Amino acid sequence: MASITKLPSGAYRVQIRRKGRYASETFLRRDDAHRWARQAETRVDQGLAPNKSSVSRLQTFGDLIDLHIADMCEVGKPPRRSKAATLTTLKRDLGKERIGHLDRQKLIDYGKMRADQGAGPVTLGIDIGVIKMIITHAAAVHGLDISPEPFDLARVALKRLGLIGKGTERDRRPTTDELNRLFRCFDDNERLTLPMTRIVKFAVATAMRLDEICRVEWTDLDVDRRMLMIRDRKDPRNKTGNDQRIPLFAATGFDAWALVTEQAKELGHARGRIFPYNSRSVGTAFRRACVEVSVKDLHFHDLRHEGTSRLFEAGFAIEQVSLVTGHKDWKMLRRYTHIRPETLHWLAASRAPSPLETRAAE
Repeated sequence: MASITKLPSGAYRVQIRRKGRYASETFLRRDDAHRWARQAETRVDQGLAPNKSSVSRLQTFGDLIDLHIADMCEVGKPPRRSKAATLTTLKRDLGKERIGHLDRQKLIDYGKMRADQGAGPVTLGIDIGVIKMIITHAAAVHGLDISPEPFDLARVALKRLGLIGKGTERDRRPTTDELNRLFRCFDDNERLTLPMTRIVKFAVATAMRLDEICRVEWTDLDVDRRMLMIRDRKDPRNKTGNDQRIPLFAATGFDAWALVTEQAKELGHARGRIFPYNSRSVGTAFRRACVEVSVKDLHFHDLRHEGTSRLFEAGFAIEQVSLVTGHKDWKMLRRYTHIRPETLHWLAASRAPSPLETRAAE
């Protein structure tokens, strides 16, 4: 007897168990699922194997995107916001392309079009990588007969053309004057309901990402040890379960623990999220304030860079800074570190003299 289940993506998963044989397929339409189930059961009754794949019924690249999403939702790994946005863009631009027509030249033309639209080298590299992932998934999981070679050649071509490559590392750090201007702007805005000054100071104090700040809860706070648990921190390999405890201290010029205490008084309770605000609203308020006080080319994420750099300027070693920022690859941590040269005077004055310096003084 066949069972048909509607997946969160809207596709239909059909499973048959008959005479000790099991088979399953995914379809975009319920009628196709019923039809395949009847044919599969007939073939089993005849002593034959069910048709191996429903991919042959799928015509366009958009169909393969839907198939991939359905499969990932079934195993409990639905696309997160960033990947979902990329899939939406790909379906909009390439969804109607027939699978067999998606060759090297078509992908190169797509890359040039995206570059003309303003997509940078990193974004375009992600796009091409996701395209190959969709095709590879269909080939590996559902037996799609297609070679990945055109996709590899297209990536090489786009890289040679300078359309795919590494992003430009930002080294933008806010000055003390710029931060003070932003704080005054936030505090003087009577219509602003978000505690933006507190949020910005907390971002620098903890080097946390904006979505992390707006996600942590009071139950994640260890009051006795003044530690905060950040759950599911961003990780290129596995975000889910990547939890990390960070200290709430005043090493960066702003006191994270004092800010949390102030936030509790402001809310009047300590339940739910510590900063119960929409991250997009916070980002919008930050951008508007930057425009209002003429702080140019400053992103909220630059505050994470600022907090990280201040930790190094305070004298912390790279392995100690990584305990705050969450970086597992110390090479990646380097790009967030833009220490101001003038701080070397303070570091030199605060450290003990070396034996060579002592002998030279004598």
